[in-house]
Amino acid sequence: MPTFAPFRAYRYAPGTDFAAVIAPPYDVLSDAEIAELKARDPHNITHIDIPAGGDLSRPGQIAAVSSDEDPYITAAKTMQDWLNSGVLVHDDVPSYTICRMRFTDATATQREIVGVLGGLEVVDQDAPGVLPHERTTPKAVSDRLDLTRATGANLSPVWGLSLAAGLTAALATPGIVVGELEHEGVLHRVERIDDPARIAEITAIIAKDDVLIADGHHRYSISRTYRDEVRAATQRNDSAAEFTLTFVSELVEDQLAIEAIHRLYSGIQFQELREILTQSFDIVAVTAPIDRNVLREMVSLGRLVLLEPTGSAHWLIPRPEVFAQVREIDGAYLEHALGAAAAEMTVSFQHGLSEMLDAVASGDYAAGILIRPTSLAEIHRTARLGLLMPPKSTFFTPKLRTGFVIRPTGAQQ
Repeated sequence: MPTFAPFRAYRYAPGTDFAAVIAPPYDVLSDAEIAELKARDPHNITHIDIPAGGDLSRPGQIAAVSSDEDPYITAAKTMQDWLNSGVLVHDDVPSYTICRMRFTDATATQREIVGVLGGLEVVDQDAPGVLPHERTTPKAVSDRLDLTRATGANLSPVWGLSLAAGLTAALATPGIVVGELEHEGVLHRVERIDDPARIAEITAIIAKDDVLIADGHHRYSISRTYRDEVRAATQRNDSAAEFTLTFVSELVEDQLAIEAIHRLYSGIQFQELREILTQSFDIVAVTAPIDRNVLREMVSLGRLVLLEPTGSAHWLIPRPEVFAQVREIDGAYLEHALGAAAAEMTVSFQHGLSEMLDAVASGDYAAGILIRPTSLAEIHRTARLGLLMPPKSTFFTPKLRTGFVIRPTGAQQ
């Protein structure tokens, strides 16, 4: 079972305005958003997490280099300057950090997700204890690895789902309030726990069962590479690099808001794609507007929706005999239906209904397919069977913020 451990965190000094310094995760920000956050405050976390000149491996996401210095070294110096000047403070004792996220989900249901930030053990690939959730797509990871090497710190957390019961109840009692932040309808509340008895209780609960990686697969993979580098350099396997910053919440219905990541297809003509799909789905015209009501109908009726650039939409009704041996995941349905033809086309992924409609209407894609969120039951079953979901099967919301806690990975930890 996985080891989860407290650590001496770097935090913004008491009284800091979280709205000025906390940021969304680096991989969801546009150039304009990065520039706005950096201009908002000279101590915004993006000055470290997204250094000028750093390669985020996304089109248009390489900022202009302001000097000849390595951007990751600049980030490390900036972090050290903030520690020296008191912008960041170092906890006196190891602690856990509770994060509560209160919001209204896409179905107008009031939710609160509660989890704990700590150090999750970095295990070898295919080792038990920490389980991957889905197959990952190829992605350049040098940026996050270079940043970790230079700063000796984890800045953006992985999100893990504990299969052990009791974590939510153990986190019900508030800790020491660190601060709050409201952004886009989500109230983030951060609390510190340094009481040894509570730390021991939380540690023991998480150690009872596997942790499933929900978000941050690539960050976890980078932590494994970094750990191996530290082991080789120090000939030790007991350093802080054996763990990585992780938010762990319980895998229960009211602790998760799961949305779909839809598909966009190019490199094929619409009629050709439709012809392939007719072998696995009954295709019927959608006469209602494509809005949230259709998304709800997709779930209740067990259907997908095919979008074409002309604005027409079609129900994709799975034929039971075709998918009898396929897991009840729309991504798996599409992989099965497209078969070998998938290698001849390009698939892109898009979250959000309006974004999907705009993308299809732009004419840049042959078609789009709206899929349903993966059910909690299927996530749990897949984890227990040790299986992987197709890439981009789930979108967990809301996204964790960066900057509430920094986890040192060097000797200073």
